[in-house]
Amino acid sequence: MRRIHLVVSGRVQGVGFRSFTQQAAVENDIVGWVRNLNDGAVEVDAVGEDKKVDHFIKKVKKGPSFFAKVKNIEVTECEEDHDYQKFEIVY
Repeated sequence: MRRIHLVVSGRVQGVGFRSFTQQAAVENDIVGWVRNLNDGAVEVDAVGEDKKVDHFIKKVKKGPSFFAKVKNIEVTECEEDHDYQKFEIVY
């Protein structure tokens, strides 16, 4: 298992990015959360199997539609300790 922390910047708020990220997580058996940040970025904490995490990151880099535009994605590897049961949108 692998845990990552993402900060995604660009046009990622108001374009369905959190719902898209949640769907991508569910499709890849990823648990964790996604939320908007005050600076316009989106933050993600995700845990899953190595290959599924890699696929999840690729999907997040693409974004949900032509309305979204991912300019940068910061990926940080974290210690695996977590108690997530599912992937949630945090408000």
